[in-house]
Amino acid sequence: MILHLALAADWHDAGDHYRISTLGHTLDDIGFIHCSHDERQLRTVAATFYADVTEPLLVLEIDATGLDVREENGFPHLYGPLPRTAVTRTRPYTP
Repeated sequence: MILHLALAADWHDAGDHYRISTLGHTLDDIGFIHCSHDERQLRTVAATFYADVTEPLLVLEIDATGLDVREENGFPHLYGPLPRTAVTRTRPYTP
C-alpha cells in the first residue's frame, strides 16, 4: 500500500481516474503522482507543501498492484493516472 494526500474536492471531482500530482499540479504538468510509503512521509509532505491549505484533505490508501510505481528520492511516484478502483480507502487527513 502507498498513500497520497489529496484535496477532498480534487478527489470527488476525479471521475474514474485521478490525475492530480500534488497541490496545484496535474499528472500532465509533473509526469507522475507524488505518493508516500507511510504516515511519517505523508506528514512530511503535508507540513512541507500543504501547511497553509485550509480546504479539507484526504488520505488515499492505494493498492499499487499493477500500477507503474517507481521509487525516486525515497518516495514512490505513480506514473500514469490513478484508477479509482486502486484506492482501497479514503480518510480525512488530520495533522
